[in-house]
Amino acid sequence: MSGMNGFEARLREEVMSHPVLAGDPYTAWFERGEASPSQARAFLVQFSVFSNQFLVAQLKKMLNAESLEAMRESKEILANEIGVGYRGRARADDAELGGVTGSIEGGTFRFSAAHFELLVRTAAGLGLRFEDLGRRRFATEATLHFCNELVRLYGHEDYAVAEAASWAVENWAAAGFWDRLVRGWAGFEARRGASAKLDLRFFTWHARLEANHASHTWDELEQWCSGREVDEDAFVARALEMLDAVSVFWNGLDRQRREIATAERRERASAARREAAAAERAETVPSGRAETAPAERNMHGAS
Repeated sequence: MSGMNGFEARLREEVMSHPVLAGDPYTAWFERGEASPSQARAFLVQFSVFSNQFLVAQLKKMLNAESLEAMRESKEILANEIGVGYRGRARADDAELGGVTGSIEGGTFRFSAAHFELLVRTAAGLGLRFEDLGRRRFATEATLHFCNELVRLYGHEDYAVAEAASWAVENWAAAGFWDRLVRGWAGFEARRGASAKLDLRFFTWHARLEANHASHTWDELEQWCSGREVDEDAFVARALEMLDAVSVFWNGLDRQRREIATAERRERASAARREAAAAERAETVPSGRAETAPAERNMHGAS
C-alpha cells in the first residue's frame, strides 16, 4: 500500500470520478417534480425492493464482520433500519425516529420507526399497499441486478470486499441523490395540490442522516486502513463494481419512467380518438321526428 495519502489520492481520481457520484439521469429528471402518479408509484415499488434487500446485505455484513467492533458498527445500521432510534447526548431530533447521531444502545425500538414502514406510509398516499411493496418478484431486471450485487459485494464474506462496497455506497448516499428526491417529491406535491400531501419522512429523514454522515466517510476509511496492508487494486475494483451496479439501478428506473410516459401518451391519444369518434357519431345520428320519418314514408307508400 502506498500510504493513506496516496491511497486517498487514487480513490479520488479513480473512484470518486465515477459518473454516478456526479449525478444520474433519473434523479435529475425526478428533481423537476414532473413525475405522473403512475411514474411515482413505479419508483416507490422499485425503491422498496432495494430498501428490503439492503437489510439482507447489512445482515450479511454484520455476520461476516472481522471484529467485534465491526460487528457492532453493522448492528448500529441494521438496528436503526428496523426501528431503533439513535440516542445521542442531545435531545432526540424526532420523537418517533430518534436522532441523526449517537448510538442505538439505549435507544427505543418502534415498529413505526422502521425505514421500510416509513416507505409504506409514503406509498399509501398513492394507493399502494404493504403487499404491493418490497418483494423481489416486483423488481425489474435492473433493480434485481443492483440488489444482487449489493448482497454479493456489501455482504461479502471477505470483509475487505464488503468494506470497499460499503465505502462506495456511503459515498453514493452522500453525493446528493436524497436531496434531489426530496425536491422532486416537493414539486410532485405542489403540482397535485394541497389536498394530496404525502408522508415523506422516509426521504427527508434519510437526507438528514446522510448529510450528517457525509463528512465521516473518509475518517472511517482511514480508521479501517490503519495498521493493515490494503490491496488497493482490489479495493478500487470492488468499489467500482458497486457503483456500476448503482448506475444500472438508476438507468433502469430512467428507462421505466420513459416507458410509462410513452404508454400514458398513447393512452391519452387513444382516449382522444375515442372521444372524437363518439362526437362524430353523435352529430350524424338523426334525432326526434327525423328518426321516424323514413318509416312513416314507407308505410304511406305501402298503402
